[in-house]
Amino acid sequence: MQIRMNSFIASMTFFMAAVGFPAAQAAEPKEDFAREPMPPGFRVEINDIEGPVYANEQGRTLYVWPKRNLRAGIAGEDLGKPTCGDEVVRLSNGGQSPYPAGYELPEIDTRPACTTLWPPVLAAADAKPVGKWTVLVRPDGRRQWAYGNRALYTSVMDKKPGDVLGGTDLPGIGEGGAERKPVGVPPNVPGQFVVQTTMGGRLVTTFEGWSIYTFDGDGKKKSNCHDECLNEWTPVLAPASATRVGEWETFERTPGVKQWAFRGRPVYEHRTDLKIGSMDGADRPGWQNVFTQLAPPPPKGFMLKPTIVGTVLGDSSGMSVYRYICTDDGVDQLACDTPNSPQAYRFAMCGGGDPVRCLKAFPYILAPAGAKTGNDIWGTMYVDPMTGKQTTSDASGALNVWTFRERPLYTFSGYKGYGDRKPTDIKANGWGEGNAGHNGYMAVVYRDISDVRDGATGGRRGR
Repeated sequence: MQIRMNSFIASMTFFMAAVGFPAAQAAEPKEDFAREPMPPGFRVEINDIEGPVYANEQGRTLYVWPKRNLRAGIAGEDLGKPTCGDEVVRLSNGGQSPYPAGYELPEIDTRPACTTLWPPVLAAADAKPVGKWTVLVRPDGRRQWAYGNRALYTSVMDKKPGDVLGGTDLPGIGEGGAERKPVGVPPNVPGQFVVQTTMGGRLVTTFEGWSIYTFDGDGKKKSNCHDECLNEWTPVLAPASATRVGEWETFERTPGVKQWAFRGRPVYEHRTDLKIGSMDGADRPGWQNVFTQLAPPPPKGFMLKPTIVGTVLGDSSGMSVYRYICTDDGVDQLACDTPNSPQAYRFAMCGGGDPVRCLKAFPYILAPAGAKTGNDIWGTMYVDPMTGKQTTSDASGALNVWTFRERPLYTFSGYKGYGDRKPTDIKANGWGEGNAGHNGYMAVVYRDISDVRDGATGGRRGR
C-alpha cells in the first residue's frame, strides 16, 4: 500500500492538471448540449459545475424532486404527481434515526411551506406539451410544467440566472434523502458516452461507466499510441456508420477502423482501471481524463492531497476539508445544510446540541476579509458561530468563512483527542446519521481511489 501511495503522491501534479486545479483557464470551453424542443418561456443556462441546465424565462434553474424509498418511508414525488404543497409540515416523519416520527420540527414558528422554498413552475391555461415537456394538474387544480413527467420547481436560494444552489447532481450529497435535483440538458455526445457532474468538472465516461482519456503525444485527429502503448490503452472505436456529434468526430485509425476524437483529441480507455469510475489513468504522465468543462478551482490556499479515500481537498495547512449535508426530517425534506435553515440537526450531530462544543469539534474554515474567488461556486459569508446562522460583517462575534455552493466549510478538530491531526487524516468522513447521507459531514473528495487496496497489482479488465 505504501508503494501505491508514494506513486499516487508523485502523480498528483498530473491529476491536478487534469481537473483544472489549482488554476482553470478563463478561456476554458463550456459543455455543448443537445438542442431539444422547448415550450415558450424556457431557456438553457450553463452553470460552472452542473453544466447546462434548463431554466425559466428569468433564468432561474428548474428542479425536480425524485421519489426515494427511505428507511422509514418514502420521500419525493411520483412521476406525474406533484406533492410539494402549500401547508407547513409540523411533525417529523422518522426518516432520521435520532428523531422518531411525530416530534415537532425545529423552528416550527418560522418553518416555511414546501412551495415557499420551491415555487412550482406554473403553466398557462393554453400551455401545450412539447417533446419531453408536459403539463400536470396539481392537487389544488393549478397547472404545472413537468419535464420527463416530473413536476418542475424553482428554488428561492438561486439569486441570478444560472445559479444552481437549491440542489445538485454531485455525488455524495443528500444520498440518504430525497434531495432536489437540477434538470440537466442532455449533453451533445455520441451514444457511446455519458457525462456526469464531479468536483473536477463534467467528466466523460463510456456508457458502461469506464473513464476515457486523451494523450499529449497525439496529434489532431491522429493517434500516436501504437505497439507497447496498446498494452495499457484501448482506443475507443466508433462504428463505421458514426458521424460527427457536436465536438465529437471520428478519424481513420487504420484502414476501415474509426476512432472517436473529442475536440480533435483521440480518446482511449485505460486497460488497467480496476473499477467503473476509476480515474487511475490520469496518474500516467501525459494522460488526462476527458471533461466537457472544468469546474472552477477552489480559492487560493486550498490544496489537493492524497488520503485513504482518495484525492481530498485540504485547507492552507493541508487538513481535510468537510462539507455538511442535511435533508430535514419532515415529509417535504427541506434542506437543513444552509446557514439560513434550522441548525438543530447540525448542532445535534457535531456537539450534542451544544454550539460551543460543535464549534470546537468542527471549526469553520476562516476566510480573509475581502476574499474573492471570481466564480459563484466558491465564496465567503459571515456567520454567527453561536446560532450557525448567516449574519452581517458588523455583527458581534461574526466569522467570515469559506463556502462551497453557499454552504460553509469545516475541518475536524474532534473530541477528547480524537480528530484529524495530520494531513492524511480523514476521520470525519461519513460522520453522522446514515453515513452522513441524511445528516452529517463528508470530505470534499475530488477523486475516489477506493479501488486501490493492499496487494492490488492493476489487473486488467479483459477489455
